[in-house]
Amino acid sequence: MSGHHHGHDHGGHGDAPANYSRAFAIGIALNIAYVLAEGGAGLWTGSVALLADAGHNLSDVLGLAVAWGGATLARTPPSKRFTYGLKGSSILAALTNALLLLVALGAIVLEAAQRFADPPPVAGLTVSMVAGVGIAVNAVTAWMFARGRRGDINIRGAYLHMLSDAIVSVGVVIAGIAIWATGIAWIDPVVSLVIVAVIFVQTWSLLRETVEMALAAVPRGIDFDAVTDALGALPGVERCHDLHIWPMSTTEPVLTAHLVMPAGHPGDGFLGEASAMLHDRFGIGHATLQIETGARDCALASPARV
Repeated sequence: MSGHHHGHDHGGHGDAPANYSRAFAIGIALNIAYVLAEGGAGLWTGSVALLADAGHNLSDVLGLAVAWGGATLARTPPSKRFTYGLKGSSILAALTNALLLLVALGAIVLEAAQRFADPPPVAGLTVSMVAGVGIAVNAVTAWMFARGRRGDINIRGAYLHMLSDAIVSVGVVIAGIAIWATGIAWIDPVVSLVIVAVIFVQTWSLLRETVEMALAAVPRGIDFDAVTDALGALPGVERCHDLHIWPMSTTEPVLTAHLVMPAGHPGDGFLGEASAMLHDRFGIGHATLQIETGARDCALASPARV
């Protein structure tokens, strides 16, 4: 933009995301072994609850693999073609995870509905014992991702899947004991539908947030107006406009803004301090700030951003 002074500061990114490759590898191996055992037990006992849970655990194996791939690709260095690297892969992985879960839920509902008409006999104690193993497998896997769940929606997706599976396995244990004690076979498909309800609540929240990220919405936890006010309150800034905040990845928000400073460009020290403020107060580690002296109106200025 001719006639404007431009100041750009690419402050240091936030702390690098932790490497969860070992956790992913262990989690996938444990869940594959359990899916095989649970699926076999479900076929042997005729338990749709076990088959439903095995199907969901299989989707989690795929989900863990997708999340691992996204986290790995996100560490790819920038290139001339992908100037941010492939950091957005973690967002795509989280979105894929949510969609995989919804497909699995649909399959569970269909199977449970068919079983209601003619519920087969179920070996309740066997169901409970197999599901008991699932509690341990899923709880251990969830624990491995617990530390990173707050700062990375991709890791949180993996954590929530494993945690919900552990809770669901508790429900299957209870259902198996109830069937053994009462002989009521329709308890099994009922538990399947309860499984669907529990997982759907978690999945819907994950899906909404990942769609927002894919559409470059302001990340949750960052107040757009508060950022505008903070930039406008910097020394020498008359107003802030053309402010954009979006996720570069599931862990790194990005900001660009135009700052109108009639007294002139304040120098690199000001840009460094502004970037440090954005990082410390809002967790924004990558900021690009354009300085304008107000000599003429910026074509991107908007009343909504003044």
